[in-house]
Amino acid sequence: MVAVVTALAALAAGLRGMPWGLARAEERVYAATASAVAGGWLAAATALGPGRPPLPTVLLVSVVALGIPWWTHRRRRARVRVDRVIHAWPNIADTIGLDGARVMSAVVDTWGWRARMKLRPGQSVEDVVSRVPAIESALGTRPGAVRVEQDPSHAGRCTMRVLAVDPHAGAIPWPGPTARSLADPIELGVFEDATPVRVPLLRRHALIGGTTDSGKSGVLNVVLGNLAACSGVVLWGIDLKGGMELRPWAPCLARLATTPDEATRLLADAVAVLDARAHAAGHENTRVWEPTPAAPALVIVIDEYAELADTAPAAVPYAESVARRGRALAVDLLVATQRPTQKAMGGGALRSQMSVRVCLRVRERRDVDLVLDKGMLAAGWHAHTLDAPGKFYVLADGHSQPRRARAFLVTDDLVRATAARYADQRPDLDPLSQAAIENEPRAIDPPPKTADDPEQVLLTLLAEAPNDGLTIPELIDATGMRRTWIYDRLQALAAAGSARQVTRGRWRA
Repeated sequence: MVAVVTALAALAAGLRGMPWGLARAEERVYAATASAVAGGWLAAATALGPGRPPLPTVLLVSVVALGIPWWTHRRRRARVRVDRVIHAWPNIADTIGLDGARVMSAVVDTWGWRARMKLRPGQSVEDVVSRVPAIESALGTRPGAVRVEQDPSHAGRCTMRVLAVDPHAGAIPWPGPTARSLADPIELGVFEDATPVRVPLLRRHALIGGTTDSGKSGVLNVVLGNLAACSGVVLWGIDLKGGMELRPWAPCLARLATTPDEATRLLADAVAVLDARAHAAGHENTRVWEPTPAAPALVIVIDEYAELADTAPAAVPYAESVARRGRALAVDLLVATQRPTQKAMGGGALRSQMSVRVCLRVRERRDVDLVLDKGMLAAGWHAHTLDAPGKFYVLADGHSQPRRARAFLVTDDLVRATAARYADQRPDLDPLSQAAIENEPRAIDPPPKTADDPEQVLLTLLAEAPNDGLTIPELIDATGMRRTWIYDRLQALAAAGSARQVTRGRWRA
């Protein structure tokens, strides 16, 4: 029976190219040969058994002999399609409003192809990004198949990638923690070219934003799994959803707050640690706190910050103080939220301190700028188009281009196993920090309202600014005043010796 079916399949493939619709004679010959070999081997294996010599050897030789022509032919056909696109590109560019842009070179890869483009003088990468939907339509690709990346060496050039197959279609299992200290970058996942997403967290605050079912908890678990393996990190957690998200990591958390009062006390203690470390650093004439197992960094994980702002408003000034002053003293925040609105993030004062931004799928286009920063949507960070949990964009040191990535998948069993593995290796706070907590921490008064005295708010911000200063947009957001007012006051303060420009566009007292 198998032999009869094989013969009919080989005959149909050879004469009419069915069922694949092959038009060329060499393609039909290949299809008929492949059908005959596969069917013949299957018939023999059915009659004699698949392990009967020489059937295993015949199978291996057949796969190699038939696979090489298939692979070569596939690559050649892909190259032909790309050559046709390059030939037609001038007409396509004129049609979609990129007249003058030309393709310099193109390369076929595993997932599709990529082309280096030279833009007409006066055009920018933003012009290409804004026309990505039109490019997809003109090329006849699926929605979301085209990527555009800036050439870091030339403002008038870019790279366009066209993905025939989504390399992130399936989940990517987490291989386990790769960091052993906070100085090691944390691997969150992989980019579409299979390179790892490595993000440094030492002396940096991080924000993870994304709508419901976007994979926010998965990214948080990857980070926590790596931090749990670090010997010089003490972990505190705040989860006002009854500990639902962070409780599986409880064996590795030195403290876990699940009520508004507990959260306020935890952040107040963090400020006490800040004050003690700052006082010691002033006496020792040191600029930064270097984490070690004996003097570890303190990382505070806050799941759903908007819930904290709503239910524990007294905790917000403490969190903002940690955000402004904590980086140099190795007291860092890791904040996750579904939507970091201006109201939830304290008018932008806290969000502006987040130097690591992970943006998963968002519900609306405008949310891209809320998570990442103003202007990021127009620059090509289209997080609203992400189509699967765990897909994200990352904005951090070394990651300034809008490149899609997918986070590792961390199962519940793996969370429990990782937490149990590192639970007995967690360090304790250093004696200086512990003593500061045991003493009654001083209360922090909320910053004065902008409407009452914006001058005082500006002075406070500059006084508490990090070593690298605050940007003009950050000062505008926090004071609520116009850009011209900010510039006038900064110039007056600089003339009086009360403020200085650390670097271009960044100020502090």
